[in-house]
Amino acid sequence: QVQLVESGGCLVHPWGSLRLSCAASGNIGSSHIMAWFRQAPGKERELVADIAWSDKNAGPPYYADSVKGRFTISRDNANNMIYLDMNNLQLEDTALYTCAATKRGNSWTAQGHWGLGTQVTVSS
Repeated sequence: QVQLVESGGCLVHPWGSLRLSCAASGNIGSSHIMAWFRQAPGKERELVADIAWSDKNAGPPYYADSVKGRFTISRDNANNMIYLDMNNLQLEDTALYTCAATKRGNSWTAQGHWGLGTQVTVSS
């Protein structure tokens, strides 16, 4: 069983930076895709970024247009960690950020593994 636990969310000022961490346990393998989602109140869930767990046949990480150039997703396979480095945070980045994992080709909603999320609030 895969379990995901996020940490690092907090209150941050505009233009500030944060690093979110996701600790994964269980069997994360080469077929998995790791991702960060976010959802703000009244808005739909948004895929922020994803990255293949393995370098094999993997392209570059995906980033939503709204975060490209500001956020960076990375992984530490030896320690089963996934990170989201966020820079130049803006008010619209306020959301519950959730780590997720699924096997390539599988549905996120039906077959994905999800953490409970960590809240990021950007406020002046």
